[in-house]
Order: sequence, then C-alpha cells, then structure tokens
Amino acid sequence: MMTSSIRVGIAQINVALTQIDTNFIKHQQFIKEAQQDKCELLLFPELSLTGYQVAHHTPHIAMPVTDERLIRLAQIAPSMCVVVGFVEYAGPGEYYNAMAHLHHGEVKKIHRKLNLPTYGGLNEGKWFHQGQQLTHTNIKPNWHSSTLICADLWNPALVHCAFLKRPEIMLAPINSASNIVSDVFSNEKNWLTNIEFYSMTYGTPLMMANRFGPENDAHFWGGSRILNSRGEVIVQAEDKETYISCTLELNDIATARFDLPTIRDANSALIKQLLNV
Repeated sequence: MMTSSIRVGIAQINVALTQIDTNFIKHQQFIKEAQQDKCELLLFPELSLTGYQVAHHTPHIAMPVTDERLIRLAQIAPSMCVVVGFVEYAGPGEYYNAMAHLHHGEVKKIHRKLNLPTYGGLNEGKWFHQGQQLTHTNIKPNWHSSTLICADLWNPALVHCAFLKRPEIMLAPINSASNIVSDVFSNEKNWLTNIEFYSMTYGTPLMMANRFGPENDAHFWGGSRILNSRGEVIVQAEDKETYISCTLELNDIATARFDLPTIRDANSALIKQLLNV
C-alpha cells in the first residue's frame, strides 16, 4: 500500500552541558508532545543529550548504544522514529558524535558524524573519532531518511553521496552558534543558503534542527525549519525552545524530481572516473 504522506517534527531545545539526566527529561517531554501531534518522525539537534562543548568531558558522558536511557526514550512512543544526538562509546578511547535512530522500542540505526570541523571555535577533531559510513533509515513504507550531522553538510561530496541514496527526507541535526566560525562568516545566513540549495537541487525535503540558547560563551541561534522538495520553508521555529511540525507529501517529491532530475542524471560513473584522475 502506498503511504503518501508523513507527519514530521523538530524539537528545538536548549541543552545543559554534560547534564544528561536533565536533558533526558526534556527529551521525554518533547517526545510526548510530538506523540500528541501524531508525529511519525521527530528530530532533535546534534548532541542533544550532552551539549556541544564537551571537550575533556567526552569519556565521562559517552554512552554505548545499549544504554538504558536510549532504550527508555525509544519506548515512550514506539511507533514514532525519534532521532537524538549523543556521544557514542564504541570502545576504550573511541568516541563518536552520533545520532541514534530510535524506533519500535529500540535503537535501530546510528549515524556517526563524518566531517569533524577543526576551524574557528570548532575542535571536534580533538574529541571524536570520524565516522566512515552514510546512514539510510526506513521510517515507514515508501519513506526513508538519510542523516548528515552539521559539518557533514559542508562537504559537498558527502552531501552528493547521501542524496544518491534517494532518501525521501534528509535529516540535518546541527549545533550552530553565532560567530563560531568567524566574525564575518554568518552562520545564520549561510546555513540557509546551504540547505535551501541542496533541498532544491536534489528534490528532497530537509529537516534542519538547531539548538536555541546559551552554552558557555556561545549562543545557539535556533532557526530550525522544515523545507519542502523545492527548497522552500514550510515551517520555521521561533527564537525559543519549541516544537514545530508539518506533513510531507510523496507526490510533491515525485513532481520536484521529475522537473529537476538531479539524482537521475548524476552520472556517477563519470564522477568516479574524474575523481580517480
């Protein structure tokens, strides 16, 4: 049976740095709010359970994928796919900036951040290991998502490879703070250019979930939004902690991709040949 629509939502929250139990309670609250809205896919920001500037705290706040807190979040609304950010413990000294896809009461998939920024006020390469795989998740019949975490979206080759998986939705959990790259690089303006371009080019709805509020000397500017398959804003969060949602239609994606068949005409064989030169 063709499932022609899906209800999706974003939890734009602020996060208490390294206070996992406090953040866990907030996650519970937003999952329950989304459940009342009949949301089928709920996205939290990058590192939503831990905060961003974890630095030397990394080993102490890392969790294995079997951590009971992840399981408990998965069990609140089993039919909903909930995507949360955390520091993954993968082995002694091996930690990842990761997103857990929680569905049917368990951890279904993990996406590990691929592109770790080490410029401006960003030092993730000092804290985390680098992911090596793209993540493609089945949400329900005819609806799949791919996930790129924050700086993953600033490596065009990674973005291209992710969209070639033909997801119906691209998930973009981020931690974007004002002036964190430089005083003249506008995160607020340039993030919108980035996501609108990719969403329009590949004919794919995109969900960008950012934080809102302070952490140490940083201010996370929010701006979470959901774009349709033509790169147009459907719904945008106000400057506060909030939940936003909308319904996406499969037919809209089909029409956009017929009009601009970027994925169909990607010519991957030629691209591979050019990269090998």
